Amino acid sequence: MRVAAYQAPLLPSGSTELALSLIRERVEWCESEGVEILCCPEGVLGGLADYAPQPMAFAIDVEGGQLHTALAPLASNRVTTIVGFTERASRDRLFNSAAVFHRGSVIGVYRKLYPAINKSVYAAGDKMPVFTVGDLTFGIVICLDSTYYEPARIMAAQGAAALFVPTNNGMPPTRGGPELPAEARNHDIARAVENGVSVVRADVVGRTSDLVSYGSSGIVGRSGTVLGAAQRLEAGLVVADIKTAPREPRPGWDASRNPAVASEYAQLVARAFAITEHSTDVTKSV
Repeated sequence: MRVAAYQAPLLPSGSTELALSLIRERVEWCESEGVEILCCPEGVLGGLADYAPQPMAFAIDVEGGQLHTALAPLASNRVTTIVGFTERASRDRLFNSAAVFHRGSVIGVYRKLYPAINKSVYAAGDKMPVFTVGDLTFGIVICLDSTYYEPARIMAAQGAAALFVPTNNGMPPTRGGPELPAEARNHDIARAVENGVSVVRADVVGRTSDLVSYGSSGIVGRSGTVLGAAQRLEAGLVVADIKTAPREPRPGWDASRNPAVASEYAQLVARAFAITEHSTDVTKSV
C-alpha cells in the first residue's frame, strides 16, 4: 500500500482553515499518485492547545458532530486522511487527538496517551485501538507516545502492520532543537524492529514568532530500513510503499521459548501495576 506523511508548515495558533486548505491540496495530489493513506501532523488543525492563549477556541466536539463537519473538505473516495486536532469532550476536558477520515466519514479517533508537557491542558487518553482501511490494519501513536514501547506492542498484538505517528515538534527554541529529527527517527526504527511494523511519522516544520520545528517526518519499513525522510525546515510529502500483512514471526515475541523470561517479565509488570494503583489511591485520598 502506498502511504504518505505530510510535513506541514508550522502555522500560527488557530489557523484551522488555512491548514485544511493545505491538506486538501495534498489529498488531491495523493489521489493522482495512488496514495491510499495520508498522515498529517499532531494538532495540525489549529495548533497545540498548550501554546494557545484560549485553548478552547479551536477545540472540536466529536460527539456533537463538529469533527465530521470540519473535515468535510478532505472527503475523498481514494485517500484516507489521519488528522491531528484538539478534541473537546464532556466536562470541558481537552484531548490531543487524531481522527481517521475515510470516504467522508470519521471511522475512529485516537487520544494521545502521554501529553508531552507536565502541566498540559490535555487529559491523557486510555484506549489503544487499531483501524482497518483496505488491506491494512494500523495503529496510531501521537508524538511522545512513540517513545514508549507498550502502546506499539499492544497495537501490533491486535494485528497492526503499521503505526502512524502524528507529531508536532513545534517548541520554544530553548526546548526544541536540530537534534529532534534524529531522535524521532531512532524511536521509529526501534518500534519498527521490535514489532515488525512500518512506522509513518508526520511532523510540522518551520518557525513562528515563538516556536520552531526542524521537521522529523519520515517512513520506516518493518525491518527498520528508512524508506524516506523529509528535508529539514522544508514542507512536503514523504511517500513510500509499505507491506500490509503483519510480519511473521515478529522478532522477540516468543517469550514461551524460555518460561523463566516470561515469568520474570510478568512479575515486573505486576509490580509496576501495583505501584501505579497505590499512587492513584494515595492521590485520591489527599
